Amino acid sequence: MAAKAPAFWFRRNHPAALALLPLSLLFRILAALRRRLYRAGVLSSVRLPVPVIVVGNIAVGGSGKTPVVEWLVRALVIAGRRPGIVSRGYGSRQDGGVALVPPDGDPVRYGDEPVLLARLCGCPVAIGRDRPAAAQALLQAHPECDVLISDDGMQHYRLARDLELAVVDERVLGNCWPLPAGPLREPLSRLATVELVIAHGDLSPTLREALHAAPVFPMQLEGAAFRSLTVPDRLLPAAALAGRRVHAVAGIGRPQRFFDQLASLGLDVVPHPFPDHHRFVAADLDFGGAQPIVMTSKDAVKCAAFAPDDCWEFPVRAQIGAGAAELILEKLNDGSPTA
Repeated sequence: MAAKAPAFWFRRNHPAALALLPLSLLFRILAALRRRLYRAGVLSSVRLPVPVIVVGNIAVGGSGKTPVVEWLVRALVIAGRRPGIVSRGYGSRQDGGVALVPPDGDPVRYGDEPVLLARLCGCPVAIGRDRPAAAQALLQAHPECDVLISDDGMQHYRLARDLELAVVDERVLGNCWPLPAGPLREPLSRLATVELVIAHGDLSPTLREALHAAPVFPMQLEGAAFRSLTVPDRLLPAAALAGRRVHAVAGIGRPQRFFDQLASLGLDVVPHPFPDHHRFVAADLDFGGAQPIVMTSKDAVKCAAFAPDDCWEFPVRAQIGAGAAELILEKLNDGSPTA
């Protein structure tokens, strides 16, 4: 279960952050050295027979990668491509092994995000800590796939990539210091090397300057209806819950974003944040009242088996600025791999 981000990650003047700065400097040096060794070929990457698009970020925490992966799959399918997805499968019981994820798979076995992607995207999904092995297993089982998307794979340099998409939520970047004093897995300057930046929220002038010439496209998550967890074919327009008190459940990287989105729809939100990738049990949804329960799709895949009757998923889709899909397809067809 992913732990909640420490408060000092969001403050540069916090004593704990200042005390950890020497370790952060060491982490940054080692991370830069590792990347250079891969770029120089001292550490070897595995190049697959099909293009690889990485969707990732530079920080620990949720920035909205899963909706971006779904959006990218849709764009590729519309363009006539046959995509597949590889993911680590964080929190799954397959850690250390490789597995193909069925759409009706158990989130405990395969991980919540891979199961959600398999259901949303309708394309092959494989998980494994060894990304190249997972990708090779997927291609062996599904030779029709002609492009692979590596979910949250930016720092997994052993899998060679052709394109990199960085999803950035500036609030997740916190104090912009490297681990462990801050949440960054790589420095801000890393964002200037990707082909595309998807901005989930506004970007400050300082961050825009760090991006240099990297193309930036805005993203919003939009939803129009709630779906019943107990009767999946039953939909409820968002307006139907306006003014009603609801228990809002979110075990994601940024729970407050979900709560704010529900409030913007006119719901009277009672927030129930859980750690990212939380393994829900029935008691987690026992709030002792008659109000509806609403949750994210990522949480719904884990709660459907024991959800009470008045329990609803709020599916959202990424709406990304015009031109982003065209730029990705142009670069993909150009065939120039990322160093």
